[in-house]
Amino acid sequence: MMLLPCPWCGPRNASEFRYVGETGPRPDPTTATPEQWRRHLYFHANPRGWVRESWYHRAGCRRYFAAERHTATNEVRSSGGHS
Repeated sequence: MMLLPCPWCGPRNASEFRYVGETGPRPDPTTATPEQWRRHLYFHANPRGWVRESWYHRAGCRRYFAAERHTATNEVRSSGGHS
């Protein structure tokens, strides 16, 4: 069982959450080309180590938050929330 640390509800089972994606800048919707959107949506670095991700607590407080996850061990540490 993988636990995710919700900043508002505390540690909860990963089944309560929806993975939103890697955090970081998104292409500007008014100027981005289809190629830029394709790269943003489908191409990811998939590094070994710590990555910063966005999660949505769908079965709890229904808030979005960022967390850091180690891709090799699935160890998770909270990075704070954002609503």
